[in-house]
Amino acid sequence: MRIVTLGPAGTYSHRAAGAVGEGIEFRESVTGIVEAVATGEADRGIVPVENSIEGSVTESLDGLAEFEVAVVRELITPIRHALLAQTRDFATVASHPQALAQCRSYLDSEYPDATLESVTSTARGVERAREDPDVAAIAHPGTADGGLSVLAEDIQDRTSNATRFLVVAPTAERSTAGGKSSLIVYPNDNHPGLLLDLLRPFADRRINLTRIESRPSGERLGDYVFHIDIEAGLYEDRTQAAVEEIETLAEAGWVRRLGSYDTEHVVE
Repeated sequence: MRIVTLGPAGTYSHRAAGAVGEGIEFRESVTGIVEAVATGEADRGIVPVENSIEGSVTESLDGLAEFEVAVVRELITPIRHALLAQTRDFATVASHPQALAQCRSYLDSEYPDATLESVTSTARGVERAREDPDVAAIAHPGTADGGLSVLAEDIQDRTSNATRFLVVAPTAERSTAGGKSSLIVYPNDNHPGLLLDLLRPFADRRINLTRIESRPSGERLGDYVFHIDIEAGLYEDRTQAAVEEIETLAEAGWVRRLGSYDTEHVVE
């Protein structure tokens, strides 16, 4: 099985991917991961979609809306950030934008004058710190090798910090079985009460929404795609009825059933 995730080696995505299988390959962007699965270059892709501190990973949401894939598993892993550097005398802290944001309080308190540098992944920040003694990285403490020392551990703003990853697969592997389901809805419409109309079919059938988020469609200003997660399987009669009602509401646009899946907790 060919598995792709965010690289280079040592990212939190890489650690989550270890729960899926071996033979892991890397891409430089989340969009590239989803595209690799959609085009048949890979059998599985692991993408981060939501963090308990910083919220949704918008590039992942946009990639899921752009390419036809299925979601077959959900992985939740705790995030432990550490400050890594060659010495304590550095001027720049490099990491993924989400990691920098998740450690905002620590950085403001301990290194208020440091320059924050956004890179494509936490592992890329580690590479920068290995190459340049003037650069520190924020990453998992287990990546402290190659001349780097752990200067501080658990520097995230909240100890409950966790990230939710989705495992994407080819559409032929989409399942209706599972405790959760994900949908993407593009109404291609804008009228008073549109959001209420989209929510009511679930509320009427007592289906709990765990997340709903809008993203620009890219078609025109004020036009949105909605990402919806529910606590119900697509195999259930109530879910099928609700989705059919949503499809009628969005007949000018489209509804994508990403699939049903179960949640797994990955602890390292």
